Amino acid sequence: MSYIVGSLPPIKCWIKREFLYNFEKGHGELEPAIWVSIKALRGQVFRIESLLPNYGALYDKLPIHAYVWQENYTGTLPIDTLQLWDCMGYRFTIIEKIGLRNLGVKFLGKDREWHYGTYLFTVDFCADGMDVDTGFTEVAEEHKSFNFMRLENGQFACQPNNRCLWYDQSLIAGVTKFPDFKAAQNLWTVDGTRKWTAGDDWFYTIEEKND
Repeated sequence: MSYIVGSLPPIKCWIKREFLYNFEKGHGELEPAIWVSIKALRGQVFRIESLLPNYGALYDKLPIHAYVWQENYTGTLPIDTLQLWDCMGYRFTIIEKIGLRNLGVKFLGKDREWHYGTYLFTVDFCADGMDVDTGFTEVAEEHKSFNFMRLENGQFACQPNNRCLWYDQSLIAGVTKFPDFKAAQNLWTVDGTRKWTAGDDWFYTIEEKND
């Protein structure tokens, strides 16, 4: 689990150079880069740190729309389409879901258009007991996962599960139903009931209580 900053897979890409100069110059130019880490601050977009091989320098805190993975990219999607939600907290986990490795994915953007790409990894938030969870990381219907992907237009995006549909030639039908599910609203626990008790019995002979 990471706090504020976590390591990323070393993904080779390009930075739009105007982001390196606070938009004073560099427009239309690209700088080679390699992803190093990601920063998560509640109420802000993810900020990515990169190694710039031509300079031997690290550049920190750039948003996802500063990066492209194709030199001849065509995408111009804005930041609020590429990343739908702000970060939910400061504690997070970065994981590649092996069952999704290299799968094709499409997401429904705020522009009501489908955008196609390939899965990379996922960032998920939590409150681990080190501090009070003053956000929604443990509220079932509000919790969000962030699935990072390369888009066919050359950009990167990160989207929650409910905006994504996946492609697998073996497991997923060519023609699929459209999901009409409702958000999960229950958190389940078995530890706080008054009905059952094991006491100090080593073998957990469960006894039912009357009250």
